[in-house]
Amino acid sequence: MKKTVAYLGPAGTFTHEATRAFFPADDVKLAGYPSIPDVLDAVDAGQCDYGVVPVENAIEGSVVLTLDWLIHQVDVLIVGELVYPIAQCLLVHPLQAERNAGEWTRVVSHPQAVAQCRLYLRKHLPGAEVSFAESTAEAARQVKSRPDKAWVAIGTRTAGELYGLHVLEEDVQDHPNNFTRFIAVGKKPLPDGHREPDLHKTSLLVTLPSDYPGALHQVLSAFAWRQLNLCRIESRPTKKGLGSYHFFIDVEKDWDPVLMAGAVAEIEALGCHVRRLGSFPCYRVSQGAKSIVR
Repeated sequence: MKKTVAYLGPAGTFTHEATRAFFPADDVKLAGYPSIPDVLDAVDAGQCDYGVVPVENAIEGSVVLTLDWLIHQVDVLIVGELVYPIAQCLLVHPLQAERNAGEWTRVVSHPQAVAQCRLYLRKHLPGAEVSFAESTAEAARQVKSRPDKAWVAIGTRTAGELYGLHVLEEDVQDHPNNFTRFIAVGKKPLPDGHREPDLHKTSLLVTLPSDYPGALHQVLSAFAWRQLNLCRIESRPTKKGLGSYHFFIDVEKDWDPVLMAGAVAEIEALGCHVRRLGSFPCYRVSQGAKSIVR
């Protein structure tokens, strides 16, 4: 039986593209969900075997909804990570393709996509009204449904192909190194067949017992003297009061019974609560590549 993979949909989003890189379409059944919580809830409830959601963008930073839902709402493991290149395109209806730059009246896209192209839009489409859609694919659908309007969608080339739109311009994001980090979540490891990962990580959620001088320093020291490299540390509110935080800590190391287990034991001896969010392979897709499967 094919495994089912939930993703932040609909088809044509960057998450859809990242999911296809994680899981070849002929190996699994892909199921698009309208929101990040819906994806994570589907995996937590056992309705889907895996789920793929964005967790961080190089321009706009962390996707806090993903982080908070992982902390407070579900009990699933991170089983894989994929860094995926984001190339934003201007998509227009073919009947409108011959318009001049100053004639476009509206830009439609997801807020993250608009934010990634903020400088471009100010320079090249300053007179266009900006409106938001639930996804870049939904923005493409809206432009397709209004052939009489001088509207522009920001989204993937894939969305343009799905909805029969004309690609007015490619790579309109403000910064060339625009990548999004996606995570695959599940209750079992990724299926066999992926290429050798670029590295392995362990992701931990650490909650300090109280805010006392040097508390975070002591936590970080448990990794430092073991020469374990931390590639990310980020705080999120515990929602129990001002000044109370959880700390996401990503360590460039797979789980092992000596170094990683020893670091966690030392942190717990300080009175901290440590939740292991997963130890997983990490992959990177370069421009033009489509899959991380052999």
